[in-house]
Amino acid sequence: MKHDWKKEEKAFYAPKSKPEQVIIPAMNFFSIRGEGNPNHPAFAEYIAVLYSISYAVKMSPKSGRAPVGYYDYSVYPLEGVWNITDEAKQKPMETLDKDALVFNLMIRQPDFVTTDYASAIIEQVKMKKPHPLLDKVRFETIEEGNCVQILHLGSYDNEPQSFATMEAFAESRGLVRKSKTHREIYLSDARKTAAEKLKTILRFQV
Repeated sequence: MKHDWKKEEKAFYAPKSKPEQVIIPAMNFFSIRGEGNPNHPAFAEYIAVLYSISYAVKMSPKSGRAPVGYYDYSVYPLEGVWNITDEAKQKPMETLDKDALVFNLMIRQPDFVTTDYASAIIEQVKMKKPHPLLDKVRFETIEEGNCVQILHLGSYDNEPQSFATMEAFAESRGLVRKSKTHREIYLSDARKTAAEKLKTILRFQV
């Protein structure tokens, strides 16, 4: 039976449009780090590289290279952990300078993907679809733990309103936000979805 994260992992991927507290366990990801404005064309290359590896895992049975324990599944959504450069943190910022953004983009992988298999699949993709950014891809385990999250509806530029709501919720529960770093999980394809209809999970650690 196909594993569908939309139906079977609702606690992590189907929050409501009101803040909620959630415990996020350790998960495995292919990730890639970078800096700069996500509206620049180069940003799309980071995303393309992550998807090329993720779909190589998904389609591995067809190439006869499926890992032990493989089961059919839906590829997980793109995620991004966002911050700003240390230099930008030293300056007053009335509006966000997107050129100063620091990101770690990632796509979660099923539990059967091991460190050794991850290395092998990256090398396989390098052979079939060479790209300089493949050398920057990492396989890592991330455990977020205690978090507050919300489903943000609409433009990315309106996210500060949702974060304000989340911070008020956290304060009402005696929780303290650990840092301004936050995670975004993209449930919509921004290339095909109107800005006002975008669905994005926003999450930060407390």
